[in-house]
Formats: sequence, structure tokens, C-alpha cells
Amino acid sequence: MEYHVSTQGNDRNNGTADQPLRTLSRAAAQAVAGDTVIVHAGVYREWVNPANGGTAEHRIVYRSAGDGEVVITGAERITDWQSEGNQVWSTEVPNSMFSVRNPYETELSGDWLFDGPLTVHLGDVYLDGKSLYEVDNIENVHKPEVWPEAQYPEDSLLKWHAEVGSATTKIRANFGGKDPRQENVEINVRPYCFWPEKPGLNYITVSGFTLRQASPQWAPPTDFQEGLIGPHWSKGWIIENNIICESKSVGISLGTEIGTGHGSPEEKRSKGGTQREQEVILRALRRGWHQNRIGGHLVRGNVIHDCEQAGIVGHMGGAFSRIERNRIYNIHHKRLRHGAEVAGIKLHAALDTQISENVIYSCYRGLWLDWQAQGTRIDRNVFFDNLSEDLFVEVCHGPYLVDHNLFLSPMNFRNMAQGGAFAHNLFAGRFVVRSEITRTTPYHFPHETAMAGYSNITGGDDRYYNNIFLGDNDERQEPVPITFFEHLPLKPRDEADKDGKTVMDGVPDDSVCYLHPVGLGGYDKHPNFKDKRWWEYTQEELAELGDAAKDFFIGNAVLPVAMGGNVFLRHAVPSRHESEAKVYAQQGIAFEVDPLRGKVRVRIEEPERLREASTMTVTTDRLGKTYHADMHYEEPDSAPYRLDTDFFGNRRADGKVTAGPFELNEKGTAEFEI
Repeated sequence: MEYHVSTQGNDRNNGTADQPLRTLSRAAAQAVAGDTVIVHAGVYREWVNPANGGTAEHRIVYRSAGDGEVVITGAERITDWQSEGNQVWSTEVPNSMFSVRNPYETELSGDWLFDGPLTVHLGDVYLDGKSLYEVDNIENVHKPEVWPEAQYPEDSLLKWHAEVGSATTKIRANFGGKDPRQENVEINVRPYCFWPEKPGLNYITVSGFTLRQASPQWAPPTDFQEGLIGPHWSKGWIIENNIICESKSVGISLGTEIGTGHGSPEEKRSKGGTQREQEVILRALRRGWHQNRIGGHLVRGNVIHDCEQAGIVGHMGGAFSRIERNRIYNIHHKRLRHGAEVAGIKLHAALDTQISENVIYSCYRGLWLDWQAQGTRIDRNVFFDNLSEDLFVEVCHGPYLVDHNLFLSPMNFRNMAQGGAFAHNLFAGRFVVRSEITRTTPYHFPHETAMAGYSNITGGDDRYYNNIFLGDNDERQEPVPITFFEHLPLKPRDEADKDGKTVMDGVPDDSVCYLHPVGLGGYDKHPNFKDKRWWEYTQEELAELGDAAKDFFIGNAVLPVAMGGNVFLRHAVPSRHESEAKVYAQQGIAFEVDPLRGKVRVRIEEPERLREASTMTVTTDRLGKTYHADMHYEEPDSAPYRLDTDFFGNRRADGKVTAGPFELNEKGTAEFEI
């Protein structure tokens, strides 16, 4: 059955094309498996809370009619503003306006959210669809100052402050000289735009909408993960071709349900983060975290921007999913509060998840895979203009495959994991390579949620084939100590203590990494697969340790690495493991990024240096198995990989392979805009 929804409709109608309903909520209360809800152009100020799910054969589809923009918003327009002088205006609204909770009373809070100088609430004030900056007193509304952490400093001069009473909430805002009675000014009143209150509503499609201005709470992996839109711990959703923006925390959440995580502050204080995370995983397994019930979503073709925690987040609920062809930018650009879980995409337990053909830029961090990236593939994505790093993989055992990506930010990769394979990428930024032997994290049986074991992260078990490393003209070749969440440009080194540790809110004292120059020099202290397998320690080596240290040494030994066919340009640094690496002082490749347009132009000036640079076609057989999971690099259906097509899908010739993302067959300069 089809239900039509229109701003000209009435919820007493039957929902046909000539008698449409007025609200999506009315349609969502009636739609069952096999039904389609067609929404016509207009602004719908409501929280869509589906009552039912579909089936694999008969989905419930919510889609725009194609007759104009369909907006679903968590905000209400306010026109009753009174001038207080100094470009400041005030309004007072009844607390009965707010759904679920008063966002101007509720603080942004949760696990892994760091302390900061400001108290931030879930509410926001919007001028022409764009949120203003909260301040902690009225004086700062009248005398606004630039917030120094903001990505766009001038925007931070537009301020708001709220005072919550027993019956009303008074909001003051500085609109920078604009009259809010003449402009489109809205305030947030709903936590979600499209979100089922109960979990387990499967096989729903949401397609072609603009979803904006919601106030979900901070979404840590160890607790309930809310989002502006999401499936709420279910299976088989399709979220496609939407514009998703202005979430206080997360745009799309694929994560955990209420009750999976830790609810009490006492638990969080009494147990370490690793232990809490382990308990959450075991609790989820007991509650039915299984491929047949959870995950398997398709998130494609969306534009996601101006979300302050993450564009897409998901702890366990994003497993077995595909995230492809999304454009994600301006994530965590206001930076009023910082914490872990901040990225364009932040996933825990991305089992068999495929992250492909996304463009992620102008974010605090691009892509962060944390815990249990196993069977994961990251391919044909473009990263640029990200502040911290393009890719962060943390305490995972692999196997995960990273191929045919463009990493173009100043810092490319923060590696605190093992078991990664990197092939045909363009790396143009610096690396962090760090073990993590104090944290014990799980690995799984292949293509399952069932856990096969636990281990710490000694580092290594990585493979690098047929990549290009483009140096950044920085003459410093020695690794630089940085803190866990520090980013480029680095803080002045005179602010570091004698151990090279700088000070950042919320960062443990022992969280020190080393930033390495562009290239693979960060792996020089690892053994080589050709020389020594993980178990091959001589009796002399073990004797030197003494009996008491043998078990610790064997359990914490750095794992080997393998490398070949890589090209190093503009003084990028090869590893000692690749003695025959092709190293050139010339640049060879130039690129320009345009964050305003979200475009990258790549110019390959000397393709002969890259063409036929390798004789290796990267395959599952070549990559082998990872040590801990004892698992091949392979497709989610166990089919083998064969990387014989380039970034654009052009065929590569066997035995004569161009390094990097692009196969170059023509002579002369090659140029691409992506």
C-alpha cells in the first residue's frame, strides 16, 4: 500500500494521492511490511518514530515524491523576538514545546567526553539553518568574542544563552546585526528526526530527504548511541540520498540500544575503559548481537555535514554494513567540547563492514575504526583538509584492507593496531605507529560476531604493497613525540615536559605517540616477514631475558611486516624492509584541494616513474593470514580479493602494475578532478 504525505494534507484522510496525510508520524504509525510512504515537498516539523519494521522481501520505504525538497526538522521557527540592544534579542518559550527533554536544560554528557572550559547543552539556536555558539553567561552574548578553537572563527561571534525556568525557557541570542523577526530563526525542540523509539524494527528505507536540526545526546560506545537518524539496534536499513546536518552530536547512528552499556557514573569511575568496553560487547552478545539480527545496513549517497560529534557512528550495530558514496564534511567544527568518538565516521566492531567511495574532508578526524576492525575494507575514499588525521585504526587485530584511497591531509594515519593491508594508496601525510600492550581486545571467528579470543596490540602484522608516498617538504626526519589526541600543527615543543609530553585536557599522561615523516620509516624496528616469523626467537635471545621475562617477551613481541612495490617521492622515507624501493627526490604528483567545493585535483606530472612500478598484483594469496584471527584478507562472503582494477575501475595488467590509486596507460601528464 502507498501512503502519501503532504503539507496540504490532513491526518484524518486515508493517505491516498488525492487525500494525503499531513504528517509522516501518522503514516509511520500505520505503515507495515511492503508499504511505501511518499512524502511531498515541504517542511515537516516532527520526530518520525516508526511503529513497525519490514522484512527482507517486503521493506517499508519512506521516500520523497521528487516534487521538491522534503525537510524533516527537529526545530521550530520562532518569530517573537524582543530587542535588548547591542544586536542581542530575546524570546521566551513554554517548556511544553520540548519533546522528550528540554535541550536547553540537558547538558551534553557521556562516557569519553572530556572536561572543557564550557558547559554545553543539547539545544541550539539556528539562523538560516546554521547553528550559533552557546556561551555560559549573558554578558558574552552582548560582548561576543571569537572562540579560538572554532574551525570558522568569524561564525563563532554569533552567540546564544538560555535560562531555564519551571514553566518557560528564555533564550538570548546575538545575530550579528540581523533582525530575527525578518530572518529564518529556529530553536531545537526534538532530539531526533527519524528514529524508532523501540529497537528491532528491521528493513526500513529512508530516501531523498533533508533531515536537520536535532539534539541527540553524546554517543559513546559504552552506552546508548543516539543519532539524528538511525535504525536503533536493528537490521537491514537503507539510508540513502539524504542531506543530514546540524546534529548536536551524531548524524547517523548505527549503534547500541539502551541497556547495552553502562548507565551509572559509579561503574564508569570504578572500572577502566577497556574493561567497560569488554563488558558491553559480552552483554550485547548475550542480548542477540548476531549477523542475522543486527547490522547489515546500507548507507549510501548521503551528504552529511555540520554534526558536532560524528557524521556516522556505530558500536557493533554497524557490523556487516556498507557505507559508500557519502560526502561528509564540517564534522566537529565548533569544538566547544572535545572527546573521543569524534570523526567523520567512527565505528567500533566494524566486522565485514565495507567503507567505499566516500569523500571525507574538513573534519576534525576523517575515519576512526576502534576495536574489532576484522574483515573490514576501506577502498576508493578521498580524504583531505582533516585536522587530526585521515585514518585512525585503534586496538584492532585485523584483517582489514585499505586500498585505492587518497590520503591528502597533513597527517594521514594513526596506527595503534595490527593486521592491516595497504595497497595502491596515495599517502601525502605523516604517520603515527604505536603499540598498545596495556589494552586487551577481542578478535572473532571469521565473518561472525562470536569471539575467538583476546590479545593486546604489540603492533605489526601489516603489509604495504604498491603505494605512493608523497613527501611534505618537511626536513625533520626524526620521529616527534606527540600526545594521543594531538594534531598538526604541533604545539611548541617548549610546552612539553622532559619526556616530550604535552598537556591536553582528558589525555592520560602515558598516551604518547611518535609522529613519523611521510613514508614507512615508523616500521624500521619491526621484524621482516622474510627474516623472522613471530615465533622465531633464538634460544640466545630468550636466555638473555631470563625465565621470568620469557612469557612476557613472547606475548608482547612486535609482529613482522611485509613491504614491496612502493614508490617514495619528494624525499618520503622508505623502510629498511624495502631495500629496493623506488625513491625519487622529485615531486612527480601535485594536488590541490578545494574545501569550499569539496573537490580535489590531482596532477601526475611524471607518470613514467609510477607506470609498471610493480610486478605484484595484490591478491588474497599474497596477503596471507593475520596472526591473531588466523583469517585471510577476503570478501565478507569469503571470496578472495584480487586488486586488478584502479580507483576508477580501469583494468590493471598482470605483472605490470602502476603504483598508487590510478592505472596509467597513456603517455604524458595525467590529471583528475575528484
